[in-house]
Amino acid sequence: MSMLVKLGKKGKKIVKKFITPAEKHHLSYTRRIERIKTDKRICAMTFDDGPMDMPAAPDQFGGRSLTDVILDVMAEFGAKGSFDVVGDTSENYPDKAGKVGSAAWGGTKFDHYPDLGHDDKGGAVHNDRLIRRMLDEGHQITNHSYRHIIFGKKPFVYGAREYLGSVDKAVDDQLRLDRLMEETYGCKLTLGRPPHYVDKIQDGFTSYDVYDKVGYQYMAASYDGAGWLPSTLSDPDAALEAEVNAMVEPMKKALEKDPDFFRGQIIFQKDGYNMAKRTPVAFGLRKQLELLKEYGYQVVTVGQLMEESPFADLGRDDPLFDKLCRLQKDRAVAYSDNRVRLEDPMSWGELAMLLCPKEEAMARRWAKIRRSGKHEDAYCGALEWCVEQGLLPKGTKSDGPVTALPGGLFGPAEGFTRRQVYAAYLE
Repeated sequence: MSMLVKLGKKGKKIVKKFITPAEKHHLSYTRRIERIKTDKRICAMTFDDGPMDMPAAPDQFGGRSLTDVILDVMAEFGAKGSFDVVGDTSENYPDKAGKVGSAAWGGTKFDHYPDLGHDDKGGAVHNDRLIRRMLDEGHQITNHSYRHIIFGKKPFVYGAREYLGSVDKAVDDQLRLDRLMEETYGCKLTLGRPPHYVDKIQDGFTSYDVYDKVGYQYMAASYDGAGWLPSTLSDPDAALEAEVNAMVEPMKKALEKDPDFFRGQIIFQKDGYNMAKRTPVAFGLRKQLELLKEYGYQVVTVGQLMEESPFADLGRDDPLFDKLCRLQKDRAVAYSDNRVRLEDPMSWGELAMLLCPKEEAMARRWAKIRRSGKHEDAYCGALEWCVEQGLLPKGTKSDGPVTALPGGLFGPAEGFTRRQVYAAYLE
């Protein structure tokens, strides 16, 4: 089954590249943060599914919890991580585990290791000590959902899994963990990652809408640390060695080919067991950090990475950088893939997003989706408001290129690329 998962991932990439139409990105208040633009050798590491107060497997650390082992290694290298935690999975019953080595081992209906019977050892609710240690040592905590239930259907691999199916349920789940962290620890969360990266919700909304509502950015990753994938070897010692090598060798080759390869990247890791009930991260993390240190990298939180630049294609050397950093707090200036694309032509829909207050744009679009039950154009709410305010003419199409700036909006402008419009607006 683990081989099936690996083949499935490769097959999905092939389908996406050659068959599925290219994803159309749009201006979005929530952006998928995979990497940022920087000339510094800094990168981030994220750890999903913890905290976990169960020992590493195999346990070669005197019974210390896996999360403690990860934190010990990070501290040794002066590295800071973003721990993408869950709240509590003890409500995810009745359930049973599938076959070890399969994706269903973590649970047939949910995802919480039901055969271990130790939900009380996992999640933020049951691990006050570990959460406080993360915060005390300067790590970041992000929202991986309270119960770790996927937002919508995922037929391949997780077809039998329960899913939330509505934006309201997904928002409530996020806020449940958000409130726990703020009320108990005074920790304000700013980033979230949906369980298993399931974005599409059956009521016409997506995970981007969920994060719009709770005020997060979507924390993704650009590089797979590979510690979650199990080896197919039958010998446990050989399998663990293969899993650790799978974490280290690709990183080593990437750095040998291009020492700047990891600049601005976000590396995905797992704070938990893989599908073979092992924890290669407990053994491979040190080797990865040794490599990064050798090449002069600093490992920081995703929040710290975004302080360097919040965008994937715009760095500090651009004259509009500071102004757009401020503007993005209130307006959608970057696309859903976190690119600003300043040299591209601006469309009427994008201009509407610049002019319309966020609350108006969101409320109007959400109302349309609730009425239709279908995904609506990302700019429909902003366009509606702009037409009502007389800023844009009735019948304006969102995808049409801006051919003339409405009189008096910004003053004179020399052209209508996104850079030129933003420059005029920010004067």
